[in-house]
Amino acid sequence: MGRTFKRPDSWRMFFKQYLREMAQLGVDSIPIVLLISFFIGAVICIQIKLNIQSAWMPHWVSGYVTREIMLLEFSSSIMCLILSGKVGSNIASEIGTMRTSQQIDALDVMGVNSANYLILPKIAGLVTMIPILVIFSTACGILGAYATAWVGHIITASDLTAGMQHDFVSWFFWMGIIKSLFFAFIIASVSSYFGYTVNGGSISVGKASTNAVVSSSMLILFSDLFLTNLLS
Repeated sequence: MGRTFKRPDSWRMFFKQYLREMAQLGVDSIPIVLLISFFIGAVICIQIKLNIQSAWMPHWVSGYVTREIMLLEFSSSIMCLILSGKVGSNIASEIGTMRTSQQIDALDVMGVNSANYLILPKIAGLVTMIPILVIFSTACGILGAYATAWVGHIITASDLTAGMQHDFVSWFFWMGIIKSLFFAFIIASVSSYFGYTVNGGSISVGKASTNAVVSSSMLILFSDLFLTNLLS
């Protein structure tokens, strides 16, 4: 981390790499985030309506619970766990392949700070894109809940809207954004570490990719517990 967060040798090259990482790690993840969030939002709404809501509860309970779950946990924590598998393995395998093919050694020989050149744009790009993906995830999950009203006729749209608007706390939205910033840093830094420290051949790259996903997922779960307690 000490070498990574030094001043870049060339700001023009840094911003070029930064934009590339935003596209590769963030923009390319939008389809899977929107697809998963849409169906999870629909499933949560259906499960609450069919298994929890009763005659003793208001009709808007399904919409209220769906909104709270998407805001508080799924869009920030669970979605980052999913992205740690896709993005984390991508980062670890890319840097690990560069290590085994001696491209990183070549950068060091030329006097380039390889850690700064390779890792800092990934951390900056992912920290920038993850909060945007969290917002997309929340919106798409709510849209999936409305799909159950429009297509499945599980709940009326008016009851769902009443639940979505009931007792809304804006801090819950910002809490998810804040947590996602920490999770993005964990995914990028841990995955980069395992890729950067690879020793051996292609088999070591595969092991590093697996270790990166497992370690970042564990750290996300631990930090989620700590941040939830701190921010609540």
